[in-house]
Amino acid sequence: MKKYNVAVVGVGVVGIEMLRVLRQRDFPVNQLKVFARSARDIEVDGQRYSVEPISADGFNGIDIALFAGTEGEKGAAVTYAADAVKRGAVVIDNGADFRMDPKVPLVVPEVNGKDVYSVRNWLINGSKDISNGAKKHKGIIANPNCSTIQMVVALSPIHKKVGIKRIIVTTLQASSGAGKSAVEQLKEETGLISGGGCENVHVKAQAKGMPQQLAYNVFPHIGSPAECDYTNEEWKLVKETHKIMHDDKIKISATTVRVPVRTGHSEAVYIETKKPIEPDKVRQLLTKSPGIIVIDDLKNNLYPMPKDVEGKDETFVGRIRKDPFVKNGLWLWVVADNLRKGAATNAVQIAEELIK
Repeated sequence: MKKYNVAVVGVGVVGIEMLRVLRQRDFPVNQLKVFARSARDIEVDGQRYSVEPISADGFNGIDIALFAGTEGEKGAAVTYAADAVKRGAVVIDNGADFRMDPKVPLVVPEVNGKDVYSVRNWLINGSKDISNGAKKHKGIIANPNCSTIQMVVALSPIHKKVGIKRIIVTTLQASSGAGKSAVEQLKEETGLISGGGCENVHVKAQAKGMPQQLAYNVFPHIGSPAECDYTNEEWKLVKETHKIMHDDKIKISATTVRVPVRTGHSEAVYIETKKPIEPDKVRQLLTKSPGIIVIDDLKNNLYPMPKDVEGKDETFVGRIRKDPFVKNGLWLWVVADNLRKGAATNAVQIAEELIK
């Protein structure tokens, strides 16, 4: 089996998970480089990695560069992706900067894996000349937003079977989706409240990764203000779903909520289908679909929960039921590990699609 020179850019929560997933999935790595702003050694699951300061020349000889991305600010890919591509690498970027670029595929392998083909052929053929086919792609593949990924994995089989005309989704997103500082904020706030007694529910943590207190609280604000009084995180669910599923006629509305969970995003997803389909048929369809595990037994208290999906790569679906008042209306409950399927695992799966 051919092996590839791989770079991981960033050693935050997503970058660490990328290193973990590469090892766990036995990706055929020849040489691995790890880049960040400054040099240091790190350890992941007992494996030591030497982190190098990022530079354009550091991408010499790299075949695939995984950029961990940074939500809420311009990611490293804005500065270094072009340099990596010029040196022959395919960039897989977890940040938001290239997702809606029409020349950049936005990929969830279970849904639209074929969208990597133009970039894949460039990599496999070894031309290393981005001018060949530059009108079709930039040598970059974008990893979607974590909430979008798990939603389209769950909905794509239904859309292909009976068509979806409308989606209403409320996300319940874990602190790790906002980065390490947000996780620390939740931990510190929880400790302060627990130590001060239940009556002390208002605290100010030193770590500040979120705009509001999260421990013992939820708030409907993820991302920055955008058009129609939605946030940009909510618009990501709309625009990215349209692009991934190649259907911009689906009516989509979203509310994104931050909840006091460490890892694992949950979504209450309401859909209206074009053709009727019974919940049992949906369960059968999703059970047979790649990357999905159905857990749906309300009588026995069995349904997906964040605590059970942490560290797993699949998308979990439950609470599949009809709307008794709206024809072809269905509810689904969708849960996934936002650091793995929502970020690192999906990026590595894109790399696997490239070399398939």
